[in-house]
Amino acid sequence: MLTTLLAQASAGGAGILGQVFLFGSIILIMYFFMIRPQQKKQKETKKFIEEIKKGDEVVTIGGIHGKVSSVEGDVVYLELDRGLKVKVEKSAISLDFSKKSPSTK
Repeated sequence: MLTTLLAQASAGGAGILGQVFLFGSIILIMYFFMIRPQQKKQKETKKFIEEIKKGDEVVTIGGIHGKVSSVEGDVVYLELDRGLKVKVEKSAISLDFSKKSPSTK
């Protein structure tokens, strides 16, 4: 009877170790496929917003295409047409759409 209890206890310990390994591998997979790419994208977006300068062609999150007229702190003035300028926050400029936007001259 004692040997039966010891055999059951050792088998139960291996099951717990397998579950811990499975749980750890799921967390690792989630990190590499979800969390890490998101952090990389946030860094790229932050760098893009910090490097906006006069003359850049950008697209806002709302879909407005324009050319940067001037930058003052966290505010960007976009020139949509000759004489028509719009004041937007830097955070309203989209990295994804600005990269895809064909430059119109």
